[in-house]
Amino acid sequence: MTTEEQKLLGDVLAAGRLTVDAIAGVSDIAEGLHHAIITVGGVLSANAPALDRKTTPVNKRTGGISGLVYRSIRQVNGLLGFGLDVLIPRLTSKITDNQSAPGRAAVVSALNGVLGDHLERKGNPLAIAMAFCRDGKALDNNELRALLAGQQRIAIFVHGLCMNDQQWTRKGHNHGDALADEQGFTALYLRYNSGLHTSENGRAFAHLLEQLSDCVQADTEFYIVAHSMGGLVSRSACHYGVQEAQRWPQQLRKLVFLGTPHHGAVLERGGNWIDVLLDTNPYSSPFARLAKIRSSGITDLRYGNVVDEDWNGCDRFDMAGDTRMPIPLPQGVACYAIAATTSVDAHPVINSVIGDGLVSVSSALGRHRDPSRHLGFDDDHQWLGQGVNHMALLNRPEVYEVLKSFLASSPGVSQ
Repeated sequence: MTTEEQKLLGDVLAAGRLTVDAIAGVSDIAEGLHHAIITVGGVLSANAPALDRKTTPVNKRTGGISGLVYRSIRQVNGLLGFGLDVLIPRLTSKITDNQSAPGRAAVVSALNGVLGDHLERKGNPLAIAMAFCRDGKALDNNELRALLAGQQRIAIFVHGLCMNDQQWTRKGHNHGDALADEQGFTALYLRYNSGLHTSENGRAFAHLLEQLSDCVQADTEFYIVAHSMGGLVSRSACHYGVQEAQRWPQQLRKLVFLGTPHHGAVLERGGNWIDVLLDTNPYSSPFARLAKIRSSGITDLRYGNVVDEDWNGCDRFDMAGDTRMPIPLPQGVACYAIAATTSVDAHPVINSVIGDGLVSVSSALGRHRDPSRHLGFDDDHQWLGQGVNHMALLNRPEVYEVLKSFLASSPGVSQ
């Protein structure tokens, strides 16, 4: 069997496992709705007690023939899932994730962004493993040593939600390739499961950077360019790298953020309101589970979570407000923020609410009314692009020129 055939088989089996999980979830939703109709509508049980939304679970089980039907679905589905759980490890044990066609990689990375925590928890082969990559190929330490031998400046590119290492190339342009040609950087691209908590990815990224430090000379300089969620993951990595007394933070010279939601994204807060609204009505509450399918990575974007304390021990779908631990920019590192707005005339409403279409200008520039959360980028370490959307940050010529100037300037630290 060829590598591509093995990969296709693995995808089919992994998708089958995901389908089994989906059937189980849909069965719970259907039974929850059935139960709501019975207990609230009085259609089948006039004397049934009223549904208490605070104490009665959404997936309340039904009885009688209906309950038998739902139990049968779960049992058959469970047997199918057990069979797939046995088959997947055996039939995909030789599947390599090194070579990945851009189309497949885009689909898998999008799936990881939405369901990556579930894929990881279930051991699904579609869950992305974190790695440094070049040309879509994950590199081991021996390959990194060979690639980086004698290199003095390494630029590490960290993608955003639902994306991957190959998507730094957009409309024929790649910031990393251009910087390698014009400024002599050696580019590495991080690949990771963006559906996990940002702090989980941040800690894993810190450990990977420590391994990278072992592969290069002690005077090699690191530079990080992070898009969107990648900026939160990078800040998290810096936090845990210092906390664990790792060596690589001493090699990090600059950190450039492209459209990073330092203080969250409005769209995810809107999603949180949908959760609450669906849960307020007993007939719609079973469907609240659909709104809650989104991953831990996505809900971390509500306010811009960076560390474990921002989410650990909390219900991530509650309207709890911004309870994040204030995490400043890393000390001793020159940090830069590039923001964008779709407006061409600095319209205040568009800038404050829509921004680049996903991230507001104030969030991308780290501005906050609470002084402990205000990141305080120097004026000459900030730039706002007008008429630029979130994805265009990856390819617009004016964005690249600013990025290039930030990386070329002397690393003055403004903390």
